[in-house]
Amino acid sequence: MEKQTITATDNRTGKNVELPLVASSHGAFGIDVRELYKGLDLLSFDPGFMSTASCRSAITYIDGDAGLLWYRGYPIEQLADHSSFLEVSYLLLAGELPNAAHLDRFREIITHHTMVHEGVLKFYQGFRHDAHPMAIMLGVVGALSAFYPDAMDVADPACRMTSAYRLIAKMPTLAAGAYKYLRGEPFIYPDDSLGYIENFLRMMFGLPATPYKINPVMVRAMETIFILHADHEQNASTSTVRLAGSSRVNPFATISAGISSLWGPAHGGANEAVLHMLKQIGDVKNIPQFIARAKDKNDSFRLMGFGHRVYKQYDPRARIIRKSCYDLLDDLDIRGNPLFKTALELERIALEDEYFVNRQLYPNVDFYSGIILKALGIDTSMFTVIFVLARTAGWIAQWMEMMAEPDQRIGRPRQIYVGQTQRDYLPLAER
Repeated sequence: MEKQTITATDNRTGKNVELPLVASSHGAFGIDVRELYKGLDLLSFDPGFMSTASCRSAITYIDGDAGLLWYRGYPIEQLADHSSFLEVSYLLLAGELPNAAHLDRFREIITHHTMVHEGVLKFYQGFRHDAHPMAIMLGVVGALSAFYPDAMDVADPACRMTSAYRLIAKMPTLAAGAYKYLRGEPFIYPDDSLGYIENFLRMMFGLPATPYKINPVMVRAMETIFILHADHEQNASTSTVRLAGSSRVNPFATISAGISSLWGPAHGGANEAVLHMLKQIGDVKNIPQFIARAKDKNDSFRLMGFGHRVYKQYDPRARIIRKSCYDLLDDLDIRGNPLFKTALELERIALEDEYFVNRQLYPNVDFYSGIILKALGIDTSMFTVIFVLARTAGWIAQWMEMMAEPDQRIGRPRQIYVGQTQRDYLPLAER
C-alpha cells in the first residue's frame, strides 16, 4: 500500500512538513508527529493525552462510542461467558487462546509460583496495624525486586516471561496477606490443589482451625471481576507501567509504579467511592434528595459508578457483571440489606430517569463490582487491591509487548514552557 501522509503547515513561516499516517487494524489511524519538531520547531499539545497514541499495541481494543471491548480481538462478552481468568491471562501474554495442553501447563507454572519467600511475609510486620492495603501492596510488590535478582535482566525474553509468571501467581498471595494483616488474622499459605480464584478466596477468608468451604457463585462473581478488569488499553496505570518500564527497570518496580497510579480515586478507587456514596445515602428513603443534588449543577455531589469517560454508551462490562451481581445477592439472600436495596434502587432510577438516560449516565462496571465485593464481605479498603490482582495480567502483557518493540525508547514527553524568560540573578541585598 502506498505510504499515506498529511501535510502540516506553519502559517507563520510557510514551511511544510510531511507527517506519515500510522495504520491501525481497526479504529482510528494515527499521525506520526516525530518530524513536527525537527521540521517546524513545533510540539503537539494534548493535556491528558486524549488525542495522542503513545504506542502501537495488539492487546486491547476499545470503541467507546460503540461500547466495544476486545482482548486480542475476542469480545469481552465471549470471554466472560466461556473463559477463565487464567485462560484470559494466557491470551493477553501469548496473543492466542491456549489449547488444552498449553492451558494445563500454564496452570501448573502459575501454581508452582504462588508461594512467596518467607522474608517477604516479614515485611508485613513493619507496617502500622491500620495501614491501607494499597500502601502495603506498593511496598511488598516493589520488595520482590530484592528477592528475585534474576528479574533484573529485562533484555532476556525468557527472563521476562518468568517474571510474568511470578507476578500473576504471587499477587493473590500478597493481596491476601495484606487482608489478613489488616484483620489481625494469621496468613494462609496457598493450596496447590485449588484453582486460581478458589485459592485466593481461601487465602482471604480461610482460618487455620476451620476448613474453608468453596461457594461456586462467589468464585464465579470474583472470576468475572478479574476477567473484566484484566486490561483496558492505555489508561493511566497502564501508561505508567509503560513509561516506568521504558527506563528498563525491573518488572516488580514497574508494576509497583502501576499500583501507585491505580490507587488514585479518579482511577482504581472508583468502586470504593461507590460504597462510600451508598453509605452516605444511607437508606432508600433518602435517594430522592441525593438524586436532586446530582441534577443540581451548583451542587458538588456526584453519583459514583455512573457514566464512563471512555464509554459513551453503556459500559459493555456492566452488562456482564450485572448478572453476576444479582446471582450473588440472590445466592447469599441479602437483597433486603439496606445498603443493597439502596444500590438497586439507584440502578433502577439511572436506567429509567430521563435525566440520566439522556446523558448516558448508566451504571458502570465499578458500580456493580463495588456491590459484589461488599457482598463478599471484603473490606472497602481492599477493593482497589482486587483491581490490582486483575490488572496485573494486562500490565505485564503491556510491559512485555513494549520491551519486545524494536524501536522502543525511554519515555521523554516534552513541554511547552510558559515561565519567565531569561533574567539575571540579583544579590540578596538588592532584591
